[in-house]
Amino acid sequence: MNKKVDLSNAVWAKSEMSNGGDNCLEVAFVDGVVALRDSVDVGDPDAQVLVISKKDYELFTRSVQAGQRNLLLP
Repeated sequence: MNKKVDLSNAVWAKSEMSNGGDNCLEVAFVDGVVALRDSVDVGDPDAQVLVISKKDYELFTRSVQAGQRNLLLP
């Protein structure tokens, strides 16, 4: 996906399972796509953000929920 997305007003969320930690994946639903970032990078203007389609995000999360845990390994 090659789409410029304005993330300046993004509302980021992370799993309740993170226990408030700062080494988690954060997700924002913006402008019809899904943005993903590492919570360690919050506030870093040079941090990388991955932007994927909602469909790809839904397929990934459904696969993990269905037990395909190997999707979480390198």
